[in-house]
Amino acid sequence: MDKHKEKRTKKIKDTENQQETGQNTTAGTEVAAETEGLQETEMVKITKEELAVLQRDLEQARQQAQEYSDGWQRERADFSNYKKRQERENELHNLGFSGNFIKKFLVIEDDLERAIKTCPAQGEGAVWAEGIILITRKLNNILEKEGVQPIPNDIQTFDPTVHEAITHEDSPNHESGQIIEVLQQGYMIGDRVLRPALVRVAR
Repeated sequence: MDKHKEKRTKKIKDTENQQETGQNTTAGTEVAAETEGLQETEMVKITKEELAVLQRDLEQARQQAQEYSDGWQRERADFSNYKKRQERENELHNLGFSGNFIKKFLVIEDDLERAIKTCPAQGEGAVWAEGIILITRKLNNILEKEGVQPIPNDIQTFDPTVHEAITHEDSPNHESGQIIEVLQQGYMIGDRVLRPALVRVAR
């Protein structure tokens, strides 16, 4: 009876030893697997030549990206300049068209101004003159709304950019180059001379 019990006890111990051995074996396998994976990670290495090639390719890619960026910036600036140039050209074109059209009304303006200078101040003619003055004011308002401004007549010295000399004559009351008289009013539209003022100039 004791022998049988001793035999069974030995069998249980052997079984436990086998289980422990199996567990250790399994654990050892897992450690080995982890160690093997770590070794595989460490073994992903490149040579100096390969590293140099990768660095060269990276630098080329950076340079190419910079070239693309610079090219895009230049194209953007060129397009912006093109738009501004087109806007200026369109503006000048519109001013030219408007200017040529408005010039036809300046002739009427001249006639009205001359009529006002000779209109009577009294009598029946005074009523008629008042109507001429009102028409002239309306025309001036229309021209002003279109950006037309008269060239100031208080400019004493001849300026070829805004004046056109009809005569050069001696004048004891003026220095050489001074304007003696404005014969016809000049006009501007914006910064552009629509019609130069016709003047007499002292020499």
